[in-house]
Amino acid sequence: MVLLGTLVNALLIIIGAIAGRLLKGIPENMKQTVIGAIGIVVTVLGIQMGLESSNFVLIIICIVFGAVIGEWIDIDKWLNKLGQLLEKKFGSKASQGGSIAQGFVTSTLIFVIGAMGVLGALNSGLQNDHELLISKGIIDGFTSIILSATLGIGVLLSAIPVAIYQGVIALFATQITKIIPEAALELFLQEMTATGGIMIIAIGLNLLGLTNIRVANLLPSLVVVGIAVAIIYIF
Repeated sequence: MVLLGTLVNALLIIIGAIAGRLLKGIPENMKQTVIGAIGIVVTVLGIQMGLESSNFVLIIICIVFGAVIGEWIDIDKWLNKLGQLLEKKFGSKASQGGSIAQGFVTSTLIFVIGAMGVLGALNSGLQNDHELLISKGIIDGFTSIILSATLGIGVLLSAIPVAIYQGVIALFATQITKIIPEAALELFLQEMTATGGIMIIAIGLNLLGLTNIRVANLLPSLVVVGIAVAIIYIF
């Protein structure tokens, strides 16, 4: 089953988010300490990912152009509006202990950004090998426990975009590899990981309360990376 890894990943996020809500009664000081710890870990993870790049000038250019496009579209605003609509739908009880919009946006960015989901989805689609996505699901599941306990039930809803984007890649994996040469795909994954790492750092700094960067507005940078890699490969 091509979508098995994707479905397991999404299910583990949901289970983790529900488990996290059972821990919502933990003291506020403990919540702050935990979210601070997550912020530090996420920042370190982002630094590790960012160092994957072999061309930091390319990353800078892609981030800048992506930020301009993202601010023009204002992806952050639309994601937050979606979260706020869900918050109104589920009512104030669902959002106790955290904003649905904040939990949804933050967890979606953490779970979606990164090469692990792309590589795992490609493996699922091409070889029916779901090990990488299931491993990612276990990591996401434990992360969602903590995020849900501190940011609220909105974390559960991040399973939807994760399932959609990984599912689409898995379903069209054969076509993707036919269109994109292996060398170009490897270069893209490398630079995408580094670009995603920059965004992960921004998420970590936001969680630590040091910055208020609209990370969702940086997402077009991943598309810009794909275009840039295509140009480099062709020429």
